[in-house]
Amino acid sequence: MGYRVGVDIGGTFADFCAFDETAGSMGTVKVLTTPDKPGQEVIDGLKALEDRFGIAPGDISYFTHGTTVGINSIIMRKGIRLAMFTTENFCDVLELARLKMPDPYHLLSSRPEPLVTRDLVFGVAERMLADGTVDSPLDEDSLRAAVAAAKARGAEGVVISFLHSYRNPAHEQQAKRLIAEIAPELHVFTSHEVRPIIREYERSSTAVIHGYVQPRVSQYLGALQEALSGIGVTPEPMITKSNGGIMSVEVGKTACVEMLLSGTAAGVMGAAFVAREAGEDKVLSLDIGGTSADVAIITGGQPGYGMNEVVGDFPIFVPTVSVTSIGEGGGSIARIDAAGMLTVGPDSAGSTPGPAAYGRGGTQATITDAFVTLGLLDLSALGYGMVSVDRDKAVEVIQPLADSLGSTLEETAEGIVGIAVSGMFREVSKLCSRRGIDVGEFSLLAFGGGGPMMACFLARDLGMKRVIVPPSPGVLSALGGLTADVRNDFTETAYYDLAPANAPRMGETIARLTEKARRWMVEEQHYEGRPVFHASGEMRYRGQSFEIEVPIDPATLAKGDITPVAEAFHAEHRRLYGHADPEAPIQIIAINLVVTGHSAKPTLPRSTPQPKTVTAQASMSAWLDGARREVPLFKRNDLTPGATFVSPCVIAQDDTTTIVPAGFSGEVDGHGNLILTLAETADAH
Repeated sequence: MGYRVGVDIGGTFADFCAFDETAGSMGTVKVLTTPDKPGQEVIDGLKALEDRFGIAPGDISYFTHGTTVGINSIIMRKGIRLAMFTTENFCDVLELARLKMPDPYHLLSSRPEPLVTRDLVFGVAERMLADGTVDSPLDEDSLRAAVAAAKARGAEGVVISFLHSYRNPAHEQQAKRLIAEIAPELHVFTSHEVRPIIREYERSSTAVIHGYVQPRVSQYLGALQEALSGIGVTPEPMITKSNGGIMSVEVGKTACVEMLLSGTAAGVMGAAFVAREAGEDKVLSLDIGGTSADVAIITGGQPGYGMNEVVGDFPIFVPTVSVTSIGEGGGSIARIDAAGMLTVGPDSAGSTPGPAAYGRGGTQATITDAFVTLGLLDLSALGYGMVSVDRDKAVEVIQPLADSLGSTLEETAEGIVGIAVSGMFREVSKLCSRRGIDVGEFSLLAFGGGGPMMACFLARDLGMKRVIVPPSPGVLSALGGLTADVRNDFTETAYYDLAPANAPRMGETIARLTEKARRWMVEEQHYEGRPVFHASGEMRYRGQSFEIEVPIDPATLAKGDITPVAEAFHAEHRRLYGHADPEAPIQIIAINLVVTGHSAKPTLPRSTPQPKTVTAQASMSAWLDGARREVPLFKRNDLTPGATFVSPCVIAQDDTTTIVPAGFSGEVDGHGNLILTLAETADAH
């Protein structure tokens, strides 16, 4: 028995959550990130845990970590210089992409430049057919010429993405072996190893993203292993994955594309855990950090999963927790645009220099500066005391905006908050429309350093009646890593009709993937429990361009019965699109298998609520909802289970501040969650 430690590194703070396996209690801390020294914040945070709670590195029995190294490499375009080898005459796959405009309402918008520029894409003479047979063998002289050209242009690595390698990877494998012989200094990545999916652009793009970040991520993870070992942390560190699971850091060195959204996914898993513990069936999670607001739909205590999430400017085609990211976080910058209008985001001040109010050299107004100017933040308890807040500096950067707009200081600051909330409102509304849900039936679960600050304003505009703020919302992503299971996804292209005659083929594919998944759990994760396998198929009506994923029961397939699978597809098609055609032929494009190894979970403490009305011990002079008010200030530690309190109010704690405008009633449930309920008669503002 010892301490299970979860770490999540965000744009401004690195969050730490330590769960005492003996006492069942949790300790949390935050430290500032160190962008110039990636990984140093982990060592700083572990020292803070020791100083604050006496948790020595040798006491740690489990360590999990969410990192942004990969995604930041893409956003800042600081990966390695890559070349790509394609089948001859197919060199424009990245340039063509899907021929979609980034913004259909902006006729001059253009797609971002690919991570591999056109001058570093080389065709190689070879051709594999769609059924896996060889049309033209790999021309080794052509490959040698491509390697020489790539090296001459400074390539540090090569991505090989040949036609139809998902069906037969022989040519990619042959090319990889030959490159290792003639240019061993090059990093080499093959598309079939990264993600063997049918569509050429999707497979190539995903492989390029993986290759672009892999050396840097691998180096970071290796340095993390050495640093942890050097200070006495003995368990093998685990890394959170984009699909909401975890894997060993050693495996993560070669599976980088699977962890690009690790921190974001960990936050959603933490929110799902809190929702399950609280018995909340329909939840919209709202994670606001320094750079963005991330929103996810959680039903029945489980998040949604999907494909085609965007990382930076590029889609990745690996299974991920479905999250919508909005470029409005606490550090998002407010400015006057060319038309003289006030805008917010997506640029962020990050942790360096950060909001002006932090006194670290920031010179541009941010959302956090707006809240400080409005007097809605308790300046004595921010980021566990890691940040000293200076209201004068916040006013100093907000005032020029007010002067340009001809508005008062308070009106401008409130306008910044309002614009940010409007941006979130727009994106959340679009998300709910795409998923076909009534947002009014959901509760808003707010976390991250900025989530509780803005949640009530967003819920009020969306017509949501209930906001939930967990006990340690600022470090929920770190807790999410402790709740995650070992999980991996496997896929194989099928591309044939869903018909009784093909049931044996489907069964054989599932059996093959199951064995592969079992070996992964035992040989690479050293998992000793009994894993759970879940098979599904990506299906469509013949002639459609997009697939729907539905579950497959291998036992039913073994009997040659595909009826339940077909019925499940028709039902899901009807649910999504409002119609189905039971007489139309169905194609199965791919078969997927998810393997899950359950891990030990922390248990959130629960107390029997003791009803009492809490009176604030202090108040703040703040501008809220268009007027100067004396707003009660509560300390979160005073709000024990069963406590009720009135609004408007501000609730301060070490890791965040919760702002509750008028119209909400507040109570604390048995787990210590704040439950903020909007009265039916409350107006929008």
